[in-house]
Amino acid sequence: MRSGPGLSRRALLAAAATLAAPGARAQGAALRVATIDWALLETLLGMGITPVAAAELVLFRTVAVEPPVPPSVIDIGLRGAPNFEALRLARPSLIFSSNYYAEMEPKLRLVAPVETISIYRTGDPPFARAEAAAVRIGAVTGREDAARALIADVTAQLVRDRANLAGHAGRPVLVLNLGDARHFRVFGADSLFGEVLGRLGLANAWGERTSYAASAPIGLEALARFPEAFLIVLRPVPPDAARVLGQSVLWNALPNIRDRRLAVLDSVDPFGGLPAAARFARLLSAALRAEGDAAGRGGDLG
Repeated sequence: MRSGPGLSRRALLAAAATLAAPGARAQGAALRVATIDWALLETLLGMGITPVAAAELVLFRTVAVEPPVPPSVIDIGLRGAPNFEALRLARPSLIFSSNYYAEMEPKLRLVAPVETISIYRTGDPPFARAEAAAVRIGAVTGREDAARALIADVTAQLVRDRANLAGHAGRPVLVLNLGDARHFRVFGADSLFGEVLGRLGLANAWGERTSYAASAPIGLEALARFPEAFLIVLRPVPPDAARVLGQSVLWNALPNIRDRRLAVLDSVDPFGGLPAAARFARLLSAALRAEGDAAGRGGDLG
């Protein structure tokens, strides 16, 4: 093929390579992307990109809560076992996935090209990978400006929240989920929540590694090792746990509970992206600033 005036063969080859890239099909005014992964769904929505399809939206709206999912998004069922017929009917030109769903990638590729972006990997700080995920999504969808805007907005919010919490600098905080009335899971420094604590100038009272996630269930008596920590309990709280702990001698004897150093936060996806980090920072900041008022209610987990 002969190149036209001013267009070199190298430029033609570069253009062909660009058009062959999966992301090139998703560029333009009408983006038709789908996603299996929730952290990528958050990121897409945070960038103002509405996917045509995503997985487990009813549960996502309960666990992640935000960003809100427009009603136009088709729910393709379980993340681990999506409805491929529904996915085909959504006619995506690009599917976003992560390492969690690597086994189904060959089947996904029968529907549309797949872009795999993984935020959670052992040994890698998830916050930086969440930022990199936004950059990559921006690159393959032609929405680089939206990626930069999301990163800038989240960074600016964390800076504001850190300034608002200046009086709490260095304060030990323990972030946990209650499994039942006798066990909890705690989020370490290498989790998304742990990284947010550091960026807010707070100290994570839990010093052990947790492989970017929460620890295995731990007996409630272990909380006695952290008498100075402010306890952050993430919803949902099992109804039995809320009922039993309200009357528990052990729970109510903890210095944290006795001194009202407890806040119960609305649900945040622990394996989310930048929007989850921003949501957690906002809720945590409000709880700490409201300490002694609505935030701390002794043993009340309602």
